Amino acid sequence: MTCTLVFGGARSGKSAYAEQLAITSSKEVVYLATAHAGDGEMEVRIGHHQRRRPADWRTVEEPLALAQTLQQWCTPGRLVLVDCLTLWLSNLMFADGTEYPDVGEIALPARFHAERAALLDVLARAADGPAAPATASGAGLEADTMGDIVLVSNEVGMGIVPYGAISRAFTDEAGRLNQAVAAVCDRAVFVAAGLPLVLKGAPC
Repeated sequence: MTCTLVFGGARSGKSAYAEQLAITSSKEVVYLATAHAGDGEMEVRIGHHQRRRPADWRTVEEPLALAQTLQQWCTPGRLVLVDCLTLWLSNLMFADGTEYPDVGEIALPARFHAERAALLDVLARAADGPAAPATASGAGLEADTMGDIVLVSNEVGMGIVPYGAISRAFTDEAGRLNQAVAAVCDRAVFVAAGLPLVLKGAPC
């Protein structure tokens, strides 16, 4: 089992690069989409991604329960491509209709912390190898009984400091999430201007 994080800015080519990794893997690909069409602009973006993907890829949509869905679909002989972690983060922050203040401390919902911890647990246990302990559900996660995972994420913290408490909280949490995921992944690849820079692990 190999876990790869591919991250970069908007229109950096990160999704196209991750898709190319999936194509060249020669494995059955499951595309795990975290986006949902909330407005016309998002519908256009989703349609663009759908047209770019090979017709034989299976698409699974899951905006929230990412860890559970990975456990279900990431089986031997498969590669699960998750696109993307940043939208998943946004979904979790606003899933329960929480309204955040414009200023002051931001308290994120309990489900956000639970789902984030569950994802990191799945990735860490899978990377630990055959001796990995069982999950909370009692199911053991072993590297040799799982497929490969490629996770796409945005690097949103390289520009100006955003206005508003919730925007800053989102930027902070996205940065922390990328750090935590990169720490447990076998490889981390930063993409800029369509060019990959391998920051961790063997070249892809």
